[in-house]
Amino acid sequence: MKNKVSFDVFRFDPQVDKEPRFQRYDIEYLPGMTVLEALFHIQGTVDPSLCFRSSCRAGVCGSCAMHIGGRYRLACETQASIALERVVAIRPLAHLAIIRDLVVDMEPFWRHYKRISPYLVPSERPPELERPQTPSQRDELDPMVDCILCASCHASCPMTASDGAYIGPAALMKANRFVVDSRDGNTAQRLHVVGDDHGVFRCHTVFNCSRACPKDLDPAGSIANLKRMAVRELVFKANRK
Repeated sequence: MKNKVSFDVFRFDPQVDKEPRFQRYDIEYLPGMTVLEALFHIQGTVDPSLCFRSSCRAGVCGSCAMHIGGRYRLACETQASIALERVVAIRPLAHLAIIRDLVVDMEPFWRHYKRISPYLVPSERPPELERPQTPSQRDELDPMVDCILCASCHASCPMTASDGAYIGPAALMKANRFVVDSRDGNTAQRLHVVGDDHGVFRCHTVFNCSRACPKDLDPAGSIANLKRMAVRELVFKANRK
């Protein structure tokens, strides 16, 4: 087997470069090496100017999400062996401003996330002891709670590219996580936030978000549920007038 892996890594420093470029790196391959380890090797021994983001190295924090070999992946979970037989291109997350190389400005992503109030909002009457939840009620949260906010879905979505005000699939799935939660008392307000022209109805149901998710979650399904609930809320509100 070939003992080297080859990567074409996206390089761009807005303060210095006029145009982005790809830079080829050929490094020795070690069995079990991940793409993130390969990037650390490049940074540590070949090119210290290379910039990328990482933290946990265990597929938990989501900070090393990037476009690797034609799809969005976590670099810490992707085997470098994919570059044994072909040159693999590594690009930053799309639809977010590039700070440098593979590091992007996540501020718009977090701003939209903040809009949906990503925390439980209790009802007006607090319980004497606790807000109980049955196992079946808890099971309803399973398709959403494993989101690590890596922004892969955001980067893959065509609507985040064309509408900067679009809340985006990650924030919308989180909104659905709290709408579905039996302990939350803020459903009407959440549906109001996600039910405008830059919320769930901006989604064109392309399913890129669900395909890109490294945790195999279904943001598109969450958006569909929010659409149903938002329409129901609008109908009930009209009938009450």
